[in-house]
Amino acid sequence: MTNPSQPFLNTGAGMARRLLIVLLLSCMLLVLTPAVGAATGGSTVTVTDYQITPSVLLPGEQATIKVVLQNTASVASSTETVVVPGPTGTTTTSETKDLVAVFNSVRLFGNGLQVIEGTYDHAGALGPGQSMPLTFLVRAPAQSGMYFPEVWVQIPGGFTVRYPVPVNVNSNLGLPSQAILVMESSLPDSVQPGSEIPVTLTVANAGRLLANDVTVRIETSGTAIAPRNTDLHHLGTIQGGEEQQVNLVLISDRNTASGLTRIPVSIQYTTSDGKNYTQNASINIPFEGQAELGFVSVDTSPRRAVEGQPFDLTIRIENTGTGEAKQVAATVDLPMTGSKEAFIGKIKPGNDAPAIFMLDGADGGTYTYDLTIAYVDDTGAHTVTRTMSVHVLPSEGMGGMLPLLGGFLLVGFVGYRYWYLPRRNASGALPWLKKN
Repeated sequence: MTNPSQPFLNTGAGMARRLLIVLLLSCMLLVLTPAVGAATGGSTVTVTDYQITPSVLLPGEQATIKVVLQNTASVASSTETVVVPGPTGTTTTSETKDLVAVFNSVRLFGNGLQVIEGTYDHAGALGPGQSMPLTFLVRAPAQSGMYFPEVWVQIPGGFTVRYPVPVNVNSNLGLPSQAILVMESSLPDSVQPGSEIPVTLTVANAGRLLANDVTVRIETSGTAIAPRNTDLHHLGTIQGGEEQQVNLVLISDRNTASGLTRIPVSIQYTTSDGKNYTQNASINIPFEGQAELGFVSVDTSPRRAVEGQPFDLTIRIENTGTGEAKQVAATVDLPMTGSKEAFIGKIKPGNDAPAIFMLDGADGGTYTYDLTIAYVDDTGAHTVTRTMSVHVLPSEGMGGMLPLLGGFLLVGFVGYRYWYLPRRNASGALPWLKKN
Protein backbone atom coordinates (compact mmCIF):
# COMPACT_ATOMS: atom_id res chain seq x y z
CA MET A 1 0.00 0.00 0.00
CA THR A 2 1.31 3.28 -0.93
CA ASN A 3 1.88 5.95 1.69
CA PRO A 4 -0.06 9.07 0.65
CA SER A 5 2.59 11.31 2.14
CA GLN A 6 5.47 9.82 0.08
CA PRO A 7 5.17 12.16 -2.91
CA PHE A 8 5.33 15.16 -0.63
CA LEU A 9 8.38 13.80 1.17
CA ASN A 10 10.07 12.99 -2.12
CA THR A 11 9.33 16.43 -3.40
CA GLY A 12 10.62 18.16 -0.25
CA ALA A 13 13.78 16.10 -0.23
CA GLY A 14 14.54 17.01 -3.85
CA MET A 15 14.10 20.66 -3.19
CA ALA A 16 16.35 20.41 -0.14
CA ARG A 17 19.01 18.66 -2.14
CA ARG A 18 18.84 21.27 -4.88
CA LEU A 19 19.07 24.10 -2.31
CA LEU A 20 22.08 22.44 -0.70
CA ILE A 21 23.82 22.17 -4.07
CA VAL A 22 23.19 25.87 -4.78
CA LEU A 23 24.59 26.86 -1.38
CA LEU A 24 27.68 24.72 -1.91
CA LEU A 25 28.32 26.26 -5.33
CA SER A 26 27.93 29.76 -3.92
CA CYS A 27 30.40 29.06 -1.15
CA MET A 28 32.90 27.69 -3.66
CA LEU A 29 32.58 30.82 -5.79
CA LEU A 30 33.12 32.99 -2.74
CA VAL A 31 36.18 31.02 -1.76
CA LEU A 32 37.65 31.07 -5.27
CA THR A 33 37.00 34.81 -5.79
CA PRO A 34 40.05 36.95 -4.76
CA ALA A 35 39.47 39.59 -2.11
CA VAL A 36 40.60 43.08 -3.26
CA GLY A 37 41.81 45.55 -0.61
CA ALA A 38 41.00 49.32 -0.67
CA ALA A 39 43.55 51.58 -2.32
CA THR A 40 45.65 53.74 -0.07
CA GLY A 41 44.78 56.80 -2.12
CA GLY A 42 42.87 58.04 -5.16
CA SER A 43 43.59 60.34 -8.13
CA THR A 44 41.23 63.02 -9.39
CA VAL A 45 41.58 65.73 -12.02
CA THR A 46 40.10 69.06 -11.00
CA VAL A 47 40.45 72.78 -11.73
CA THR A 48 42.22 74.41 -8.80
CA ASP A 49 42.73 77.99 -10.05
CA TYR A 50 41.81 80.40 -12.83
CA GLN A 51 42.88 83.83 -14.05
CA ILE A 52 41.08 86.21 -16.44
CA THR A 53 43.06 88.90 -18.28
CA PRO A 54 41.82 91.62 -18.21
CA SER A 55 39.81 91.05 -15.04
CA VAL A 56 36.89 93.18 -16.31
CA LEU A 57 36.08 93.02 -20.03
CA LEU A 58 34.54 95.65 -22.25
CA PRO A 59 31.80 94.56 -24.68
CA GLY A 60 33.42 92.95 -27.71
CA GLU A 61 36.88 92.85 -26.08
CA GLN A 62 39.10 89.79 -26.31
CA ALA A 63 40.44 88.15 -23.14
CA THR A 64 42.34 85.08 -22.01
CA ILE A 65 41.09 82.58 -19.44
CA LYS A 66 43.88 80.58 -17.82
CA VAL A 67 42.92 77.54 -15.75
CA VAL A 68 45.10 75.12 -13.78
CA LEU A 69 44.35 71.38 -13.87
CA GLN A 70 45.70 69.39 -10.94
CA ASN A 71 45.86 65.78 -9.80
CA THR A 72 44.62 65.86 -6.22
CA ALA A 73 46.04 62.44 -5.31
CA SER A 74 47.61 62.57 -1.85
CA VAL A 75 50.10 59.72 -2.45
CA ALA A 76 52.17 58.58 -5.37
CA SER A 77 50.88 54.98 -5.51
CA SER A 78 48.25 52.57 -4.20
CA THR A 79 48.61 48.98 -2.98
CA GLU A 80 46.12 46.19 -3.76
CA THR A 81 46.12 43.03 -1.61
CA VAL A 82 44.83 39.83 -3.27
CA VAL A 83 43.93 36.66 -1.30
CA VAL A 84 43.89 33.48 -3.42
CA PRO A 85 42.73 30.11 -1.90
CA GLY A 86 44.75 26.98 -2.62
CA PRO A 87 44.74 23.27 -1.75
CA THR A 88 47.12 23.87 1.15
CA GLY A 89 45.61 27.17 2.30
CA THR A 90 45.29 30.79 1.12
CA THR A 91 48.04 32.91 -0.53
CA THR A 92 48.24 36.71 -0.11
CA THR A 93 49.91 38.89 -2.80
CA SER A 94 50.30 42.71 -3.03
CA GLU A 95 50.59 44.89 -6.13
CA THR A 96 51.61 48.60 -6.11
CA LYS A 97 50.37 50.92 -8.91
CA ASP A 98 51.14 54.58 -9.61
CA LEU A 99 48.19 56.93 -9.15
CA VAL A 100 48.12 58.84 -12.45
CA ALA A 101 45.18 61.06 -13.38
CA VAL A 102 44.35 60.64 -17.07
CA PHE A 103 42.10 62.89 -19.15
CA ASN A 104 41.07 62.68 -22.79
CA SER A 105 40.36 66.32 -23.65
CA VAL A 106 39.68 69.75 -22.18
CA ARG A 107 37.18 72.17 -23.69
CA LEU A 108 35.72 75.56 -22.85
CA PHE A 109 32.03 76.26 -23.51
CA GLY A 110 31.28 79.97 -23.69
CA ASN A 111 27.73 80.15 -22.27
CA GLY A 112 27.31 83.60 -23.80
CA LEU A 113 30.96 84.34 -24.65
CA GLN A 114 32.48 83.64 -28.03
CA VAL A 115 35.20 81.02 -27.68
CA ILE A 116 37.97 81.75 -30.21
CA GLU A 117 40.45 79.14 -29.04
CA GLY A 118 39.12 76.72 -26.48
CA THR A 119 39.85 73.07 -27.31
CA TYR A 120 42.65 70.72 -26.24
CA ASP A 121 41.83 67.45 -28.00
CA HIS A 122 44.76 65.40 -26.80
CA ALA A 123 45.05 62.92 -23.97
CA GLY A 124 47.14 63.83 -21.00
CA ALA A 125 48.22 62.49 -17.65
CA LEU A 126 49.16 64.12 -14.36
CA GLY A 127 51.15 62.54 -11.58
CA PRO A 128 50.19 62.97 -7.92
CA GLY A 129 50.22 66.65 -7.02
CA GLN A 130 51.17 67.73 -10.55
CA SER A 131 49.38 70.60 -12.30
CA MET A 132 49.02 71.86 -15.85
CA PRO A 133 48.07 75.40 -17.00
CA LEU A 134 45.78 75.77 -20.02
CA THR A 135 44.83 79.06 -21.70
CA PHE A 136 41.69 79.84 -23.71
CA LEU A 137 40.93 82.88 -25.88
CA VAL A 138 37.42 84.36 -25.73
CA ARG A 139 35.56 87.45 -26.89
CA ALA A 140 33.06 89.31 -24.70
CA PRO A 141 29.48 89.73 -25.94
CA ALA A 142 27.93 93.10 -26.70
CA GLN A 143 25.75 93.03 -23.59
CA SER A 144 27.19 93.79 -20.15
CA GLY A 145 26.78 91.38 -17.27
CA MET A 146 28.25 88.36 -15.50
CA TYR A 147 28.89 85.26 -17.61
CA PHE A 148 29.90 81.77 -16.57
CA PRO A 149 31.74 79.81 -19.26
CA GLU A 150 32.46 76.20 -18.26
CA VAL A 151 35.64 74.16 -18.51
CA TRP A 152 34.87 70.51 -19.32
CA VAL A 153 37.51 67.87 -18.59
CA GLN A 154 36.72 64.52 -20.26
CA ILE A 155 37.96 61.55 -18.17
CA PRO A 156 38.17 57.95 -19.46
CA GLY A 157 35.06 55.97 -18.61
CA GLY A 158 32.60 58.62 -19.70
CA PHE A 159 33.12 60.94 -16.74
CA THR A 160 33.23 64.73 -17.13
CA VAL A 161 34.52 67.35 -14.68
CA ARG A 162 32.81 70.72 -15.16
CA TYR A 163 34.14 73.95 -13.70
CA PRO A 164 32.37 77.33 -14.19
CA VAL A 165 34.53 80.48 -14.46
CA PRO A 166 32.88 83.84 -13.64
CA VAL A 167 33.62 86.54 -16.24
CA ASN A 168 32.69 90.18 -15.66
CA VAL A 169 31.73 92.10 -18.81
CA ASN A 170 31.48 95.80 -17.93
CA SER A 171 29.46 95.11 -14.79
CA ASN A 172 29.62 96.57 -11.30
CA LEU A 173 29.23 93.08 -9.90
CA GLY A 174 32.43 91.46 -8.79
CA LEU A 175 34.35 94.71 -8.33
CA PRO A 176 36.72 94.37 -5.39
CA SER A 177 35.44 95.86 -2.17
CA GLN A 178 38.95 96.20 -0.77
CA ALA A 179 41.51 98.74 -1.95
CA ILE A 180 43.39 97.84 -5.10
CA LEU A 181 45.82 100.19 -6.85
CA VAL A 182 46.53 100.34 -10.56
CA MET A 183 49.08 102.54 -12.35
CA GLU A 184 49.28 104.13 -15.77
CA SER A 185 52.33 105.92 -17.17
CA SER A 186 52.38 108.80 -19.65
CA LEU A 187 55.58 109.67 -21.54
CA PRO A 188 56.71 110.61 -25.09
CA ASP A 189 55.95 108.15 -27.88
CA SER A 190 59.65 107.87 -28.70
CA VAL A 191 62.74 108.69 -26.64
CA GLN A 192 66.29 109.21 -27.88
CA PRO A 193 69.07 107.60 -25.81
CA GLY A 194 70.89 110.14 -23.66
CA SER A 195 67.90 112.46 -23.32
CA GLU A 196 65.79 113.31 -20.27
CA ILE A 197 62.41 111.58 -20.13
CA PRO A 198 59.45 113.35 -18.51
CA VAL A 199 57.07 110.77 -17.03
CA THR A 200 53.66 111.18 -15.37
CA LEU A 201 52.45 108.27 -13.23
CA THR A 202 48.75 108.04 -12.40
CA VAL A 203 47.96 105.81 -9.42
CA ALA A 204 44.24 105.02 -9.11
CA ASN A 205 42.33 103.11 -6.42
CA ALA A 206 40.03 100.75 -8.32
CA GLY A 207 38.54 99.36 -5.10
CA ARG A 208 35.95 100.76 -2.73
CA LEU A 209 37.99 101.11 0.45
CA LEU A 210 40.81 103.59 1.01
CA ALA A 211 44.51 102.76 0.68
CA ASN A 212 46.80 104.21 3.37
CA ASP A 213 50.48 105.12 3.27
CA VAL A 214 50.83 104.72 -0.48
CA THR A 215 54.43 104.80 -1.75
CA VAL A 216 55.75 104.46 -5.29
CA ARG A 217 59.33 103.25 -5.82
CA ILE A 218 61.14 103.35 -9.19
CA GLU A 219 63.36 100.25 -9.46
CA THR A 220 66.22 101.36 -11.75
CA SER A 221 69.05 99.28 -10.28
CA GLY A 222 70.91 97.34 -12.94
CA THR A 223 69.75 99.64 -15.75
CA ALA A 224 71.31 102.63 -17.53
CA ILE A 225 68.35 104.80 -16.46
CA ALA A 226 67.97 106.72 -13.20
CA PRO A 227 65.58 109.31 -11.71
CA ARG A 228 66.91 112.84 -11.79
CA ASN A 229 65.85 113.41 -8.17
CA THR A 230 64.51 110.58 -5.98
CA ASP A 231 63.28 107.08 -6.69
CA LEU A 232 60.73 107.03 -3.80
CA HIS A 233 57.48 109.04 -3.80
CA HIS A 234 54.98 109.18 -0.91
CA LEU A 235 51.34 109.69 -1.92
CA GLY A 236 49.65 109.28 1.45
CA THR A 237 46.00 108.14 1.32
CA ILE A 238 43.98 107.41 -1.82
CA GLN A 239 40.23 106.98 -1.40
CA GLY A 240 38.29 104.37 -3.36
CA GLY A 241 37.64 105.62 -6.90
CA GLU A 242 40.20 108.44 -6.62
CA GLU A 243 43.66 108.85 -8.15
CA GLN A 244 46.90 110.77 -7.65
CA GLN A 245 49.70 111.69 -10.03
CA VAL A 246 53.47 111.64 -9.73
CA ASN A 247 55.60 113.77 -12.07
CA LEU A 248 59.22 112.73 -12.43
CA VAL A 249 62.13 112.91 -14.86
CA LEU A 250 64.28 109.93 -15.84
CA ILE A 251 67.81 110.33 -17.18
CA SER A 252 68.95 107.85 -19.81
CA ASP A 253 72.43 106.84 -20.91
CA ARG A 254 73.58 107.71 -24.40
CA ASN A 255 74.55 104.07 -25.00
CA THR A 256 71.11 102.71 -24.16
CA ALA A 257 70.08 100.15 -26.77
CA SER A 258 67.17 100.89 -29.05
CA GLY A 259 63.88 99.15 -28.33
CA LEU A 260 61.43 98.90 -25.44
CA THR A 261 63.04 99.19 -21.99
CA ARG A 262 60.97 98.14 -18.97
CA ILE A 263 61.53 99.97 -15.67
CA PRO A 264 59.87 98.11 -12.73
CA VAL A 265 57.71 100.11 -10.32
CA SER A 266 56.48 98.82 -6.96
CA ILE A 267 53.44 100.33 -5.24
CA GLN A 268 53.13 99.61 -1.53
CA TYR A 269 50.09 100.45 0.57
CA THR A 270 48.17 99.49 3.69
CA THR A 271 44.44 98.71 3.80
CA SER A 272 42.04 99.74 6.53
CA ASP A 273 42.38 96.36 8.24
CA GLY A 274 46.13 96.88 8.64
CA LYS A 275 47.31 94.50 5.93
CA ASN A 276 50.27 95.47 3.75
CA TYR A 277 50.14 94.97 0.00
CA THR A 278 52.59 95.41 -2.86
CA GLN A 279 51.41 96.01 -6.42
CA ASN A 280 53.93 95.61 -9.25
CA ALA A 281 53.80 97.76 -12.39
CA SER A 282 56.26 99.11 -14.94
CA ILE A 283 57.22 102.11 -17.05
CA ASN A 284 57.78 101.04 -20.66
CA ILE A 285 60.14 103.42 -22.47
CA PRO A 286 60.36 103.16 -26.30
CA PHE A 287 63.94 104.13 -27.15
CA GLU A 288 64.63 105.09 -30.76
CA GLY A 289 68.26 105.87 -31.62
CA GLN A 290 68.93 108.61 -34.18
CA ALA A 291 72.01 108.45 -36.35
CA GLU A 292 73.98 111.58 -37.35
CA LEU A 293 76.36 111.13 -40.28
CA GLY A 294 79.22 113.36 -41.35
CA PHE A 295 82.64 112.91 -42.96
CA VAL A 296 85.95 112.58 -41.17
CA SER A 297 88.49 112.85 -44.00
CA VAL A 298 88.84 113.00 -47.80
CA ASP A 299 91.81 111.38 -49.56
CA THR A 300 92.85 110.47 -53.11
CA SER A 301 95.06 107.61 -54.22
CA PRO A 302 97.56 108.46 -55.59
CA ARG A 303 97.87 111.38 -53.24
CA ARG A 304 97.98 113.89 -56.14
CA ALA A 305 95.38 113.34 -58.84
CA VAL A 306 96.90 114.07 -62.26
CA GLU A 307 95.04 114.88 -65.43
CA GLY A 308 94.11 111.82 -67.48
CA GLN A 309 95.20 109.39 -64.78
CA PRO A 310 92.69 107.21 -62.82
CA PHE A 311 92.50 107.73 -59.08
CA ASP A 312 90.47 106.60 -56.04
CA LEU A 313 88.50 109.09 -53.97
CA THR A 314 88.03 107.87 -50.35
CA ILE A 315 85.65 109.66 -47.99
CA ARG A 316 85.37 108.37 -44.41
CA ILE A 317 81.84 108.75 -43.02
CA GLU A 318 81.33 108.93 -39.24
CA ASN A 319 78.22 108.29 -37.12
CA THR A 320 78.13 110.75 -34.21
CA GLY A 321 74.50 109.99 -33.24
CA THR A 322 72.88 107.65 -30.74
CA GLY A 323 71.39 105.11 -33.14
CA GLU A 324 72.77 102.70 -35.69
CA ALA A 325 72.74 103.86 -39.29
CA LYS A 326 71.63 101.07 -41.62
CA GLN A 327 71.56 100.73 -45.41
CA VAL A 328 74.15 103.49 -45.72
CA ALA A 329 74.95 104.45 -49.34
CA ALA A 330 76.94 107.41 -50.68
CA THR A 331 77.06 109.02 -54.15
CA VAL A 332 79.12 111.82 -55.76
CA ASP A 333 78.06 113.85 -58.81
CA LEU A 334 81.53 114.42 -60.26
CA PRO A 335 81.67 114.92 -64.06
CA MET A 336 83.89 111.88 -64.48
CA THR A 337 83.44 108.27 -65.47
CA GLY A 338 83.91 105.41 -63.07
CA SER A 339 82.24 104.19 -59.88
CA LYS A 340 80.45 107.16 -58.33
CA GLU A 341 78.30 105.20 -55.85
CA ALA A 342 79.45 103.28 -52.76
CA PHE A 343 77.38 101.01 -50.52
CA ILE A 344 78.61 100.90 -46.91
CA GLY A 345 75.92 99.00 -44.96
CA LYS A 346 75.84 99.67 -41.19
CA ILE A 347 77.66 102.24 -39.09
CA LYS A 348 77.26 101.94 -35.32
CA PRO A 349 77.31 105.03 -33.08
CA GLY A 350 80.86 106.30 -32.58
CA ASN A 351 82.26 104.39 -35.59
CA ASP A 352 83.20 105.39 -39.12
CA ALA A 353 83.49 103.58 -42.46
CA PRO A 354 85.05 104.43 -45.86
CA ALA A 355 83.15 105.22 -49.05
CA ILE A 356 85.49 104.50 -51.97
CA PHE A 357 84.88 105.89 -55.46
CA MET A 358 87.11 104.61 -58.33
CA LEU A 359 87.29 107.32 -60.98
CA ASP A 360 88.81 107.13 -64.46
CA GLY A 361 90.41 110.58 -64.35
CA ALA A 362 89.55 114.01 -65.73
CA ASP A 363 91.01 117.21 -67.10
CA GLY A 364 93.09 119.33 -64.79
CA GLY A 365 91.30 121.77 -62.53
CA THR A 366 89.26 122.03 -59.33
CA TYR A 367 85.91 120.24 -59.26
CA THR A 368 83.11 121.10 -56.85
CA TYR A 369 80.68 118.26 -56.21
CA ASP A 370 77.90 117.14 -53.84
CA LEU A 371 78.35 114.12 -51.57
CA THR A 372 74.93 112.57 -50.84
CA ILE A 373 74.55 110.02 -48.01
CA ALA A 374 71.33 108.03 -47.66
CA TYR A 375 70.65 105.88 -44.57
CA VAL A 376 67.94 104.46 -42.29
CA ASP A 377 67.74 104.58 -38.49
CA ASP A 378 65.06 103.91 -35.87
CA THR A 379 63.24 107.12 -36.79
CA GLY A 380 63.03 106.42 -40.53
CA ALA A 381 64.91 107.16 -43.77
CA HIS A 382 67.21 110.18 -44.08
CA THR A 383 69.43 111.90 -46.65
CA VAL A 384 72.45 114.14 -45.97
CA THR A 385 74.17 116.27 -48.64
CA ARG A 386 77.60 117.94 -48.32
CA THR A 387 79.35 120.17 -50.89
CA MET A 388 83.01 119.24 -51.39
CA SER A 389 85.82 119.72 -53.96
CA VAL A 390 88.74 117.81 -55.48
CA HIS A 391 91.77 119.19 -57.40
CA VAL A 392 93.27 117.47 -60.47
CA LEU A 393 96.74 118.63 -61.56
CA PRO A 394 97.23 119.42 -65.30
CA SER A 395 99.47 116.90 -67.07
CA GLU A 396 101.72 119.70 -68.52
CA GLY A 397 102.12 121.34 -65.21
CA MET A 398 105.48 119.81 -64.40
CA GLY A 399 106.68 119.67 -68.08
CA GLY A 400 106.07 123.43 -68.61
CA MET A 401 108.02 124.23 -65.49
CA LEU A 402 111.28 122.69 -66.83
CA PRO A 403 111.78 124.99 -69.89
CA LEU A 404 110.94 127.96 -67.76
CA LEU A 405 113.48 126.89 -65.19
CA GLY A 406 116.09 126.34 -67.94
CA GLY A 407 115.46 129.85 -69.30
CA PHE A 408 116.00 131.33 -65.85
CA LEU A 409 119.30 129.44 -65.53
CA LEU A 410 120.48 130.61 -68.96
CA VAL A 411 119.67 134.25 -68.26
CA GLY A 412 121.48 133.97 -64.97
CA PHE A 413 124.57 132.53 -66.56
CA VAL A 414 124.70 135.18 -69.30
CA GLY A 415 124.27 137.99 -66.76
CA TYR A 416 126.93 136.47 -64.55
CA ARG A 417 129.41 136.12 -67.43
CA TYR A 418 128.91 139.26 -69.44
CA TRP A 419 127.80 141.73 -66.82
CA TYR A 420 128.92 140.70 -63.34
CA LEU A 421 132.41 139.40 -64.11
CA PRO A 422 133.50 142.26 -66.46
CA ARG A 423 132.61 144.80 -63.90
CA ARG A 424 134.47 142.86 -61.23
CA ASN A 425 137.63 142.29 -63.28
CA ALA A 426 137.45 145.63 -65.20
CA SER A 427 138.55 143.84 -68.36
CA GLY A 428 135.86 141.51 -69.24
CA ALA A 429 138.33 138.65 -69.38
CA LEU A 430 137.51 135.30 -67.83
CA PRO A 431 138.97 134.71 -64.37
CA TRP A 432 141.21 131.83 -65.43
CA LEU A 433 142.59 133.91 -68.41
CA LYS A 434 143.53 136.77 -66.13
CA LYS A 435 145.54 134.48 -63.90
CA ASN A 436 147.53 133.19 -66.84
